[in-house]
Amino acid sequence: MQASDSVNGPSRRSLDLEDYLDILRRHAAWILGPAFAGLVVAVVVAFLWSDTYVSAATIRVVPPQVPSNLVQTNVVSDMSTRINSMYQTISSTSQLTNLINVYNLYPRDRQRKPMLDVVEQMRRSVRLGNVMSVGGDGRGIGAFQISFKYENRVLAQKVTADLVSRFMSENTRERTTQSVLTTQFLKDQLESAKKELDEVDSKLSTYRQSYQGRLPEQAGQNQMQLNNLEQRVGNINGALARISQDKLILESDLRSLKSQRASLIPAPESMVQRRRNAAIDAQDREILHLEIRLANLQERYKDTWPEVRNTVTQLGVARKVRDKLLAREQNQQANEVAAAESGTKQSDPVVEREQRVLDASIERIETLRKAKDMELAGYSKELENVNAKIRGMQERISASPASEQQYVELLREQGLVKAKYEDYNRKRSQSAVSEELERRQQGETLELLDPASLPQTPTQPKRPMIMAAGFGAGLALGIALAGAREARDNTLKNLKDVRAYTQLNVLGSIPLLENDLVVRRRRRLAWLAWSTACLVGILIMTGSVFYYYATKV
Repeated sequence: MQASDSVNGPSRRSLDLEDYLDILRRHAAWILGPAFAGLVVAVVVAFLWSDTYVSAATIRVVPPQVPSNLVQTNVVSDMSTRINSMYQTISSTSQLTNLINVYNLYPRDRQRKPMLDVVEQMRRSVRLGNVMSVGGDGRGIGAFQISFKYENRVLAQKVTADLVSRFMSENTRERTTQSVLTTQFLKDQLESAKKELDEVDSKLSTYRQSYQGRLPEQAGQNQMQLNNLEQRVGNINGALARISQDKLILESDLRSLKSQRASLIPAPESMVQRRRNAAIDAQDREILHLEIRLANLQERYKDTWPEVRNTVTQLGVARKVRDKLLAREQNQQANEVAAAESGTKQSDPVVEREQRVLDASIERIETLRKAKDMELAGYSKELENVNAKIRGMQERISASPASEQQYVELLREQGLVKAKYEDYNRKRSQSAVSEELERRQQGETLELLDPASLPQTPTQPKRPMIMAAGFGAGLALGIALAGAREARDNTLKNLKDVRAYTQLNVLGSIPLLENDLVVRRRRRLAWLAWSTACLVGILIMTGSVFYYYATKV
């Protein structure tokens, strides 16, 4: 009783190496049994797990055959983005369902699972690699890898080759479609811009017709025309002054001839006539002076200038005075000639000849004077017309259109729409060339670099790792069971326990005495159990290995 209390009282002693070896000997069956069972289970799982073969193919990106600085492509996305987009299209449910049906993939799974689950399983088996550079100089072309894993290596190769073909076809279709859509979009935008340009041109044409001659852009032309008209006025005034001077000379000659003609008839009033001619000559000189002054003023100023108007008034008064003097002189000369002819009984032949010569000269000068009058009238009429044009041109220049801001806005809108139209026209032409380049497949294309491989060794499962993991798990389980049993066992195992827990000196020990027959029988049963278990385990492992190699493709 005292020994029992002492055993339950103190804590367990610390174990040494001999104690651990003793524990292993006592619980060897509990450790080796789970380890062997784990090995058997791992072998069965490893060899009943179907092989998974991975077939891979490498596709490279071939750059355009025409330099990009000559023909720009319509495909703006980079290769990685387009490859991912094509992968999403190829890995769609419809595409994968077609592949499953064509190659009869996953026959067992299709019998047990819905088709969508089988498609998702295949989608996980298809792997797309990242775009990488191929080339030693760092400037190589891009390439990417596509792979498919399946339990049948031949089918894996066929499916991978089919995926490669679909990738290349999808790339051609996608680039061509993008080029066509881009060209069509630019064509629609070009037509819209053309309509806008036509509308703006129509508005601008209507505006120009409504304000013809008063447009801001015609101001320089109008000013030039005004300068030409003013120069023409100066020329006409010069011509008028010259004609007036010629006319004065003709009139002076005419008066001289008439005076000579009258002098052939004796008249007591010849001295009076000469005085009258001197008064007319003085008036003619004043008129000539005024006309020259008027011509000089009109070359520098307009007709509305006050000094010009005063000179015109003075010239008119002087001409009226001269006309009155001429009329009075002609009446007096006619009276004198009549009186002379009535007082002369018979004319002198010499006098008659001189009279005829003088009459012819007088008639010639009268004709010249009439011609000058007609020329003077023509220039005067032309001067009136030119002055009217000048007034109209001045009104046109001074009067700006009320909606000049609208004209500026129309011009600005026309410039913007025209630039937009030209930009779309240029882009549409470039897009059409790029579209033709894609149709000829001379743009960026995909080319098979490495064909789909026929795998020789499976990538899954990793059988040595599975068997090692199974054995390790069983061994860990056995050690855990042995430790648990040892922890629950409170009996004294050896003399060390007796000394430690009783605190008594051991004088001697009596070994355990058992029946030899019972011991031998127990050992035979243990060996029989272990032999049977090992044999069954070996048979199970052998069967799984045989099944694997028998069903291997």
